[in-house]
Amino acid sequence: MLTVDNINLHYGAAQALRGVSIMAPMGKITCVLGRNGVGKTSLLRAVTGQAATSAGTITFNDTTLNGLAPYNRAKQGIGFVPQGREIFPLLTVKENLETGYAPVPRKDRYIPDDIFSLFPILRTMLGRRGGDLSGGQQQQLAIGRALVTRPKILVLDEPTEGIQPSIIKDIGRAIQYLRDSTGMAILLVEQYLDFCRELADHVYIMDRGEIVHQGPAETLDTPEARSHLTV
Repeated sequence: MLTVDNINLHYGAAQALRGVSIMAPMGKITCVLGRNGVGKTSLLRAVTGQAATSAGTITFNDTTLNGLAPYNRAKQGIGFVPQGREIFPLLTVKENLETGYAPVPRKDRYIPDDIFSLFPILRTMLGRRGGDLSGGQQQQLAIGRALVTRPKILVLDEPTEGIQPSIIKDIGRAIQYLRDSTGMAILLVEQYLDFCRELADHVYIMDRGEIVHQGPAETLDTPEARSHLTV
């Protein structure tokens, strides 16, 4: 289980997170929602080690992550799919997937067949450059690259952003399959309400750097939850 306990995060004098606490259990999909600029990406940056917290603790399966560099967190089993995908446009699809080898032992440095079962298009495009793929195909590639690291928890930052509806459905099915078949924890930041309602086991809503609502996915339809999501 990933446990974020009462963390603060600052960018200079600006405070982005204020006493944030969440849990992402194994075998569950945990979704964090909120308007733009409320701290969702900062929360993921804290979890993945891209931004240092100024208070609180982050633990994963009883290992304290505070102070660990991002690559050491990857070795602990944290796979990250960043907002905007951040694939390498000049590398081929195969080479992009192989960049996921870095945190895994030498014996595991191969591309698991499950990735091609989830995203068959990647197998047909192994020799194409990442920059030549559509946005949806790049998102599938970014998720595949994270899966190459053999994660125990998959952290995704707005995976539906700018993606066509058919690919969104494919990504949703892949996330459900990973939860149900591998038992990994999935932590998902998203603004697409219907996507979270369909997938999430538990939801958190953020506003102004704080958690203002939490509960099962059905609570997204309550007036209190909606008040924090409408513009």
